[in-house]
Amino acid sequence: MSLDVRVLGPVRLLVGDEPVAVGGPKPRALLAALAVNRRRAVSSAALADMVWNEDPPESYAASLQVFVSNIRKALRNSGVDPAQVLRTESAGYRLEIADTACDLGRFEAAREAGTRAAEIGDHAGAARLFGSALHEWSGRALADLAGLQFADGFATAMDEERLLAASARIDAEIACGRASSVIGELVAMTTEHPLREPLWGQLISALYLSGRQADALDACRRVRTVLADELGIDPGPALVDLEQRVLRQEPLNTVELRQVERMAAAMTETVTELPRAVRSGRLRMADGRVVAIARGGIRIGRMTDNDLVLEDPKVSRYHAHIMPSRAGLLIKDLLSANGVYVNDNSVDTGALLADGDLIRIGATILTFEAVH
Repeated sequence: MSLDVRVLGPVRLLVGDEPVAVGGPKPRALLAALAVNRRRAVSSAALADMVWNEDPPESYAASLQVFVSNIRKALRNSGVDPAQVLRTESAGYRLEIADTACDLGRFEAAREAGTRAAEIGDHAGAARLFGSALHEWSGRALADLAGLQFADGFATAMDEERLLAASARIDAEIACGRASSVIGELVAMTTEHPLREPLWGQLISALYLSGRQADALDACRRVRTVLADELGIDPGPALVDLEQRVLRQEPLNTVELRQVERMAAAMTETVTELPRAVRSGRLRMADGRVVAIARGGIRIGRMTDNDLVLEDPKVSRYHAHIMPSRAGLLIKDLLSANGVYVNDNSVDTGALLADGDLIRIGATILTFEAVH
């Protein structure tokens, strides 16, 4: 019998396409935590913090055993051998399922395949694969667990991944000559995310390529107004260049445009341009270890699927994200319990990093070192 665990929306367990009752919010939180960390053991202490929102009872181990026993019973009654799926480890539990048996795994595989297709110029294949990735979603990630810190942090991180995949699919559709088909979607996306310049670039391009030059220029004026009113800045060089091309009625090279408009591996809110933006760097830990910040950024938290895992009880499951932006490397707080501090200043929506900055995440101090 085929098993399917879904976390990109309400938490659901299906066997042979039939829903299997898991229980209330706490058993669902347990299943979600194991699914996000599938094929990796998660300690009972870590699971308890997630299930009881950082405040577990002293008897949490016995309660977890009951939840696990009930899930195993439900699997057994549905024709699945629970011993092969939900395993007890020395200090916790492990969900042993393939990526194909989880919507999160399928989303990530399809998105990565779409990226590879786009890189070799197979835009039709990329559009199809990104569409398949987005089809895995049925709502906000862990929608029925909202309010739990680990669920909210995971959902915030996955919102960004979903938006990036949607934007990449639109890139592919435009490159395939189907610009008019994505205009409505882009209007909705720029309304929801008005400070994200790459989305405006896609909308302007789609309108212009659909023969709607006046509407494209109107979008240029609107983004200028939004950026001026909200941030007091002008659009970045890519949007300015695009506006000039539209004014001169020049043909657009959609493949070149796609590369220009995606200003960074992660799409961030526009921030003020700095004369010497830091584009790459690393984090030095108190024990001397050095962690390089990858081109696409780095996620920090206690969950084992973060890029940098901090075993610190004051660190949230998904705590912070360092990502590239037009102005440099930006650190964001992922709705953490104890906040993110740069040089003892609390980070709200985001802060640009400079060489030597001291980042405090929980009780952990990281030193940011710029790499030129």
